Amino acid sequence: MTDRLEVNGISTGYGDLQAVWDISVSVGPGEATVILGPNGAGKTTTLSAIMGLLPLWKGSVNWRGKNISKVPAFKRIGMGLGLVQEGKKIFRQRTVEENLLIASYYTIRRRRDIGAAIERQYVRFPILRERRRLAASTLSGGEQQMLAIAQALIPSPSVLILDEPTAGLAPVIVKQLFAAITQLKNEGVGILLVEQVVHDALALADKVVVLDVGHSVYTAAAKDVVDANLIQEIYFGGTKQAAAEAGGS
Repeated sequence: MTDRLEVNGISTGYGDLQAVWDISVSVGPGEATVILGPNGAGKTTTLSAIMGLLPLWKGSVNWRGKNISKVPAFKRIGMGLGLVQEGKKIFRQRTVEENLLIASYYTIRRRRDIGAAIERQYVRFPILRERRRLAASTLSGGEQQMLAIAQALIPSPSVLILDEPTAGLAPVIVKQLFAAITQLKNEGVGILLVEQVVHDALALADKVVVLDVGHSVYTAAAKDVVDANLIQEIYFGGTKQAAAEAGGS
């Protein structure tokens, strides 16, 4: 069965407040689907629903051909879906290596496999090896984000979901993170990415979805996006006219 994530027409919200309506996205091995949109567009809410952190009001989340809409979030991680949440969700008072050990606790059984999984992340992010005995709180913002991504990669997910991984980081760190994410894609990992750096995200993407006020206003294959500036206009304006000019559905 192909490691494909298919999200079909999902709607959800908080309490009685609906936040997203009828959102559909998909990503498979070695593909990158990028979700763009202004603040408040429903991007994080969409990812939370996909990972089971919010209940679905409508629609379905399908993984490897099976409906997992009612599967708890921690079990989705064990099934091959990884999540890097917005805001560098790490254990700040623990060392770098302790953070990686914690990430392995529920997902890797054999000690030798834990060591190998951590070593793979040290190879991917050499600075983490250098900092492995330091408290995570002492790391720079970029290093903390590398640690957050490394944590999510410990169980070797088939699809990695990232929520604005470059937010607030210096341009040189943004390039390093995009290089790491591109390498993951080249290794066959599916990437579902919420991002604000539009041009870099489009360079990575195979598919593009733009949200505004909880609705999908533009969907297209990245190769069909002929003008990134129009996507930027949709991103900041969310207008149907801009979406029509960009040529998406």
